[in-house]
Amino acid sequence: MNFENKRFLVVGSGRSGIGAMHLLHRNGADAILLDQNKKGTVEAIRASLHEEDRAYGRIVLGELDASDLKAPDVVVLSPAVPTDAPLVEAFRGQGIPVWSELELGFTCEKGRMLGITGTNGKTTTTTLVGRIMEDCGYKTHVVGNIGNSYAGEAMETTGDSVSVAEISSFQLENIDTLHPVVSAILNITPDHLNRHYTMDNYAAVKEKITANQTKNDTCVLNYDDPRLREFGPVCPAKVVWFSSKTRLSEGYFLDGDDIYYASGENDTSVTKLMNIFDMRLVGTCNVENVMAAIAMTHAAGLSFDEIIPVVRDFPPVEHRIEYVGTRGGVEYYNDSKATNPDAAIQGIRAMRRPTILIGGGYDKGNSYDEWIEAFDGKVKELVLIGQTAEAIAACARKHGFTDITFCDTFDNCLEHCTLAARDGDAVLLSPACASWGMFENYEIRGKMFKEYVDSLPY
Repeated sequence: MNFENKRFLVVGSGRSGIGAMHLLHRNGADAILLDQNKKGTVEAIRASLHEEDRAYGRIVLGELDASDLKAPDVVVLSPAVPTDAPLVEAFRGQGIPVWSELELGFTCEKGRMLGITGTNGKTTTTTLVGRIMEDCGYKTHVVGNIGNSYAGEAMETTGDSVSVAEISSFQLENIDTLHPVVSAILNITPDHLNRHYTMDNYAAVKEKITANQTKNDTCVLNYDDPRLREFGPVCPAKVVWFSSKTRLSEGYFLDGDDIYYASGENDTSVTKLMNIFDMRLVGTCNVENVMAAIAMTHAAGLSFDEIIPVVRDFPPVEHRIEYVGTRGGVEYYNDSKATNPDAAIQGIRAMRRPTILIGGGYDKGNSYDEWIEAFDGKVKELVLIGQTAEAIAACARKHGFTDITFCDTFDNCLEHCTLAARDGDAVLLSPACASWGMFENYEIRGKMFKEYVDSLPY
């Protein structure tokens, strides 16, 4: 699409909107940036744009009826804006294309794109895939839901570069031409049901990452996920499976403490790739992330001899089962990125000590039964904060867990955990909920936890 003199409406002034405005400015488009947060100011939004974009376009604050604007050629949505918002439906009703910022970025992609989605593990897998590709000599752009706007990077891609994208369900709702040469769906478990309403809707959105793929492309799928096993036979791409529970005849699997690859050529075509204790990542969830990353980069053309050394040296991603330090014989772990129960289950499973668990936050409509059941004798006390505290406590009591403490503030919570923990215990921030309400995002929540731990005496 030739953007010159085309009219774009960019909805949302966060990272996605800033990146979209940067791309549109460089391509000669006319753009309006709409921010529906009336608390902001035009001056503050302009200051957040790239320096060369600060005089570009029109900025509108607050609500805007479709009739107030000359119909744009394309609407670009921030992931935070629901696709069924009245404004969006009004434009869609006029036949105007509605794109995610990721779709906008892809229209300017000159190289190859590798895309990762799933409920949990996206950030670790995306970062690891990016590190492998970069260390093996590719000019690599790590973009998407990981916090780096694809639209802001797309103009820098070249014919031999690789874009590695973490893609959320919100970003997949509004794609049209997005086409990864290698994709991965890591898992599909309940999350964002306040946005997608049903699990079937949520799964269908995740599966859209393959919508434009063909059998010349590859999709990496989790064999242990029942929904993905159903999707595999109808996936338009060539499917490569990974499993932490089943010895596969073809694909990547965990057997004991070793990761193997089976090519499917014959019964003996199995290659041991590595021992899981040779890597710095911990927990079964990270073993699965590693298998997915190996599968993706191998499908992208790299050899195991190139891939495995990078995997061994790869450190944990910040805020995901991140070891912060030991104070007074107590280990502290930051798993703030565990914003849903299934992700938090993985944090508990990685613990090898009696654990004081910090949970609670914003209510996304999730249930907590499986999370509570996963405590499995490891959790000695559950310390709850935020909007969901009462609901989580009620669920815990239903399952017979009663060692529960409520805290009004995060500071009080951290102080309580320090006083309650004993030599040989662990304190785990793994909330099973989003941070909104108490924190702007999970990163701030995790950084506050780390700063507190750093302030404690040894």
